[in-house]
Formats: sequence, C-alpha cells, structure tokens
Amino acid sequence: MERGLAVGDDAAPRADPARLSFGDTHGMQLRRVVASDLDDLLPLVREYCRFNGVDHSDEDLLAVSRALIADSGSEGVQIIARDAHDRPIGFATVVWTWATWAGGRVGIMGDLFVAAPARRAGCARALIAACRDECGRVGARGLMWTTAKDNMAARALYESLGTRTREWVDYWLDT
Repeated sequence: MERGLAVGDDAAPRADPARLSFGDTHGMQLRRVVASDLDDLLPLVREYCRFNGVDHSDEDLLAVSRALIADSGSEGVQIIARDAHDRPIGFATVVWTWATWAGGRVGIMGDLFVAAPARRAGCARALIAACRDECGRVGARGLMWTTAKDNMAARALYESLGTRTREWVDYWLDT
C-alpha cells in the first residue's frame, strides 16, 4: 500500500492532501479514502448499513464518498483502515459543520465501523484519533458523535478516551 505523509509532519515536503496517511497503527494502515479505495470501502459501508437496519443503493452510498473526496476541506472526509495484509477492516466518516455554541467549526463523526474479525484490536480507537486529527487540520473546535444508549461496547471505548457525554435528545425529520 502506498503511504503518504503523516498528518502534522511539518518538516516533510508537502504532498497531495488527499493522499495523506495516518501511518501504521498496530499493524493497521489508516488514510483518507480516495477513488481507488471505493471498491474496498463499499462492502464495509454495506455491512455498516445492515448493522443500522438501513438499505441504500450502491449509487447513493458511493455518492457520499465521492462528495467527500471531491471537497474534503468543506464537506468532510472518510478514513479507511486496512490490516497488515492491505485488507479493508474499518472506516469512519467525519463531516464539518458550524456551531455558534462551539464558537466555530466542529466535526461530526457520523459513521464508525470496524468489521467483526478486526474488533477489539485498536482499530476504532485509531479511526477516532484520525478523525480528531482531521478536525485539527480544518480548525474545528472539537469532534462529536452519537451512539445508541444500548451499545455498551462502543460506549466503554468512547469513555476510555476521556470523552464527555451530554444529555441530549436527537430528532430527525425526513425531507
């Protein structure tokens, strides 16, 4: 797998930002998703959608990835994790928004998924760290996300990271 610059490595020459890599973490490679990753990413996204009880067309799912690839500075990014054999094992999606309560831009991690065989090996932790790094890259004030109240395994991980929880109720309107 081609490796790019480590994020935050100011001493190294500049590379195409879309090719930046988060380096080798516990034998895993993490990097921003690029067009050549889409065939490997789609099965992970499909599995994540099944886990969440939704079914969207491949075309719709790939449109999300392509929008993020096209404008990571304004829209957000997806990060793909690969194992030591270059197999895709997880991904995260973080999008940018503005919030007056935060006094600036914030990152919202809308997706975090690790394939079952790769769980409990540090992949989710590494993906969250990569999303946090991406938030720093665009000057976001913080990274936020939600999870189901009954997802105790995920909550235990998130709490081990020193996160803060807030009591909010999420609402959704179909458009």
